[in-house]
Amino acid sequence: MSNSPVLQVFGLGFPWQTADPFLFCVHHEDFFPAGNGELGPERSLLKGRNIGQDFEIRDGWRMYHGDKIPGFPGHPHRGFETVTVVTKGVVDHADSMGAAGRYMGGDTQWMTAGRGVQHSEMFPLMHDDKENTMELFQIWLNLPAKSKMTDPHFTMLWKEDVPEYSHQDEAGRTTRVVITAGSLGDKRAPAPPPESWAADEANEVAIWTIHMAPDAEWELPAASAGLNRVLYYYRGDDLTVDQQALRIEQGALLASDQPVRLRAGSQGCDMLLLQGKPIGEPVAKYGPFVMNTEAEIQQAFADYRKDQFGGWPWPSYDHVHGHQRGRFAKHADGTEEVK
Repeated sequence: MSNSPVLQVFGLGFPWQTADPFLFCVHHEDFFPAGNGELGPERSLLKGRNIGQDFEIRDGWRMYHGDKIPGFPGHPHRGFETVTVVTKGVVDHADSMGAAGRYMGGDTQWMTAGRGVQHSEMFPLMHDDKENTMELFQIWLNLPAKSKMTDPHFTMLWKEDVPEYSHQDEAGRTTRVVITAGSLGDKRAPAPPPESWAADEANEVAIWTIHMAPDAEWELPAASAGLNRVLYYYRGDDLTVDQQALRIEQGALLASDQPVRLRAGSQGCDMLLLQGKPIGEPVAKYGPFVMNTEAEIQQAFADYRKDQFGGWPWPSYDHVHGHQRGRFAKHADGTEEVK
C-alpha cells in the first residue's frame, strides 16, 4: 500500500541491519551450560570449537573470543558508543581507564568510546548447578564529528531506574515497552552519557524493547518526520505491522511520522525498536574504529599502537570479578555504585 508506514522489510542476519545514527546491532542469546567452578564451561565442552573465534551456535551457545570464559576480552574502540542491553545473564566489564563493573538482566551499560578506550565484556557462568542463560543486545550508536574525540565515559542504567510503559488493549491484553533511551507516554529513560547523540532530545533517539502478550494489539505512536525508525522482530510466532505480516527474524523500516498498528500472534511477540535522527556525516570505519575519514582511521591505528589507549591495568584481558560480587560499577574517577 502506497500510504503504508512500512517502507521496507528485510531478514535479520548476524548482525542486524541498522540505519544512521546506529552502526551495528546484534542479538546474543546463549544457553550456556552449568559452570565449572571457574566461571567457564567444562573443558570437555570446548573440544571441536574454534576457540578465540567461536561464533557458531553449537549446543545452543558460543564462546565468542573467549578461550576459558565466554565473551570479548580486551579490545579497543574509538569514535562511537556501545549500548549493551542485558535481558538475561551476567556481563563483567573492565577497561583501560581502570573502570569495572558487573551488570545483569535488566541493566544496560552505555559507553562512550570517544577518543579511545579498551574494554572487555565477559560472560561469567555464575551457576555451577544449572544452566546459565544469557541474552543481550549490543548496539553501536555513532558520534558526530564534534564528539568523536571526547573523553571516554560510561554510564550504568540500572534496571531499577529504567522505566517500563504498559498498555492494555480493549480485550485486556498487555503490551510492555522497556525504555532504555527516549520517552513514551509519561515515561522517560535515564539520561545517556553527556556527549551522546541521544543526549539532545531533538534527535529523538529511542531504544525500546517491546513485549506483546498473545494476540495483543498496540499502536506505536508517531514521532517526527525524517527519523530512521527500525523494528526488529526476534521472538514469537506471528506479527502484523500495519497490514503487513512479518515472519520471525524479520525487520521493518518504518515511516517515523506515522502511527503503526501492531498485532501479536498466539504466542506473543518480542521486538526491539531503534530510532533516531540521522547524523548525516560521512562514515569511515575499520573494525573497532569509526571516524569520518580514512585519514582519521589511520590516525586511530597509530594512536593505538603508541599507547594502547592507556594500556591494560588488569591481570588478564579476559578479567572477571569472581563468584561473590554482585552488581556494581566502579568508574574511572574511583566512585563506585553497588546494587
